[in-house]
Amino acid sequence: MFIKTKRGWEIPEREATPEHVFFNRRRFLTGTAAIGAAAALIGCGEDKVAQAEAESAAPAADDPSAGLYPFKRNATYTLDRDVTAEELATRYNNYYEFGSSKRIVEEAQALPLRPWMVAIDGMVARPLQIGIDDLMKQMPLEERLYRHRCVETWSMAVPWSGFALKELVKLAEPQAGAKYLRFETFMNPEVAPEQKTPWYPWPYVEGVTLEEATNDLAFLVTGMYGKPAPKQNGAPLRLALPWKYGFKSAKAIARITFTDARPVNFWQTLQASEYGFWANVNPEVAHPRWSQAQERLLGSDEPRPTLLYNGYGEFVAGLYANLQDEKLFM
Repeated sequence: MFIKTKRGWEIPEREATPEHVFFNRRRFLTGTAAIGAAAALIGCGEDKVAQAEAESAAPAADDPSAGLYPFKRNATYTLDRDVTAEELATRYNNYYEFGSSKRIVEEAQALPLRPWMVAIDGMVARPLQIGIDDLMKQMPLEERLYRHRCVETWSMAVPWSGFALKELVKLAEPQAGAKYLRFETFMNPEVAPEQKTPWYPWPYVEGVTLEEATNDLAFLVTGMYGKPAPKQNGAPLRLALPWKYGFKSAKAIARITFTDARPVNFWQTLQASEYGFWANVNPEVAHPRWSQAQERLLGSDEPRPTLLYNGYGEFVAGLYANLQDEKLFM
C-alpha cells in the first residue's frame, strides 16, 4: 500500500486556486489587484494601459511552440495563496539588460526569440547546440504552480510551464567530475542597450550545484499562464528555483556549461558582500540593507511572513545538511 506523506508546503488540491479563477481576467479587474495595477501604471492613458495589458497577456503569434500550450498541470505542486494576476506578473519585472526600472515591457520586445540556440557544453558526454523548439520536443513538458520570492521582498505565485532541469541534465550526460551548472544568458547590445554599459559584468551569469539542478523542484521555464512566456519574463528559456531568491532565476538562457569550478554570478561579481552563490530564502537572515522577515504580495502589497526556503524546506533542506560553514542565505 502506498502512503503519501504530505510536505509542509503542500495543501490539498481542492484548496488551490481553481484554474478558471486565475485565468479569469474580469475577476482581477473587479478586485483589489486592479487598484494596484492602475496605480503602478499611472501616467498612461486608459487606451494605452488596455493595449499594454492585452499585448503582455496574448500568446506570441510568431512563437512556433504556441500550439503546444497549455501543458498538463503537475498536481504535486500546489500553493498556499492565490495565483498572481497575469497582468501584474507580466508587467512588473527586473530585467537589467533593458533598464533598471520595473517597467521594461516595451524595451524587452526588441529581443528576437527565433532562431534561439542553447549551447550545452563543458564536462558532458554530449555537448551540443540545440534550437529551443527542438529542445522542447525532447523534454517532458508540464505546468507547475510555484511561489516566487524576490530578494527585494516582493513575491508572487505563478503557473510556470516548462520542464524539470534534471531532464536536461540527463540529456547532457555530465562527466564524473562535474559539480556545477553555469547559466549564461544572451548577449546582444544592439537590442539590449544596458549591455553597452561598462560597469555591469555582462552577460548575466548564474550557477547551481549539480545536486540542486537534479532536485525535483528545479525547473526550466518556457511559458506561463498557459502560453509562451512573454519576452519581459525571460523567454524563451529561463530558470525557476522557487526556494531561492529571484535573482538566481536567469532569463533568456543561451548557454549551460557543466563545470568543476563554482560559478561567480552576476550580482556576486558586482557586490559580493550582499549577494552570494546560494541565495536561499531565510527570514532570519537580513539583507545588509533591509529585513527579509516579511514579503509583500505583488498587487496588494499585503505583508506576509517570509518562509524558510520560501516554504519548500522539506523538499530542499537536505541539500545543505553538510554546508554549515557556507553563507547559504545570501
